[in-house]
Amino acid sequence: MQFGMFGSAQASRGGPNVDSGAGFREFVDRNVEAESLGYHSTFLVEHHFTGFGQVSASLNLLTWIGARTTTLRLGTAVIVLPWHNPVLLAEQIATLDLLSDGRVDAGIGKGYRLKEFEGFSIPMEEADARFEECLAVMMKAWTSDTPWSHKGTYWEYNGVVVEPSSVQKPHPKLWMGAGSPRSIKQVAKLGFNMLLGQFDSFEMITQEVALFKSEVESLGRTFDPMSVAVARSVNIVDSAAEYDQAIETRMAARRRTQDLAQQANFQDTREGAEAGVIYGSPDHVSQKIQDLRDIGVEYVLLNSPAGIATLRRFAKDVMPGFTNDSSKAMKP
Repeated sequence: MQFGMFGSAQASRGGPNVDSGAGFREFVDRNVEAESLGYHSTFLVEHHFTGFGQVSASLNLLTWIGARTTTLRLGTAVIVLPWHNPVLLAEQIATLDLLSDGRVDAGIGKGYRLKEFEGFSIPMEEADARFEECLAVMMKAWTSDTPWSHKGTYWEYNGVVVEPSSVQKPHPKLWMGAGSPRSIKQVAKLGFNMLLGQFDSFEMITQEVALFKSEVESLGRTFDPMSVAVARSVNIVDSAAEYDQAIETRMAARRRTQDLAQQANFQDTREGAEAGVIYGSPDHVSQKIQDLRDIGVEYVLLNSPAGIATLRRFAKDVMPGFTNDSSKAMKP
């Protein structure tokens, strides 16, 4: 199996006595250490207007992390295409790929937080159309060596050649966030890798992986388990009290996200908070990772609310059982 990281950093707001960059620096240091612990990748979110300083300029932060690391894959989970000028975005992603010697995993998506669309004065109903046009322009930008033009609904370019070229050919590796049968089928059709979110239940993950595998094979391609990355909130705790506190923190984070997303299907319950988490002892965490492996998941992205402490314990007590042949013995 393969393990990466998923998440965000926070830049605190405040007066002259507040070190607003401390959270970002800690996050960079965490990624540097995680590389040495054996983690394969880091995937950063993109969010705006939160009031609590989530990462907004993902590529900027990844550039800094890329300069401090040598093997860590640099991923976005996800850049929301409807908000971006596609040519500028193609240039920025290709530049990071060039500087990092081909380590970019460009995760893209359509967005889901209503308040972010409102903040950009973009109707959420336009998300699909904007996503599709932006993606088409980016693909043309990455693969065209001669001047090209585009006149679409939202963007127009005349006689441009986009530079620089990426190290990965024909373009940086593309991942797409998916959370519905429609979007899963779209990822398969496009031939991209798929990102599954940390809030999806185990039952949902089972169905989503099976559908993606079926769609890929129906298109005449061989399904690669490494083409699916599943994000899970992971927390190694040593007591029932620690577990309860971790779940309470999880519930508070979900409520904060819901205030921004305004999703009609949100359920503010303990059961909902527990659906996408792997919290418990190292043995419990190992069993839950094995459960994922048994349904065909070979790539897990850890969202670690306890930070580097969880990443260290996972690397020491859990990861070795899944990064060599000994993990096969765990299967029933």
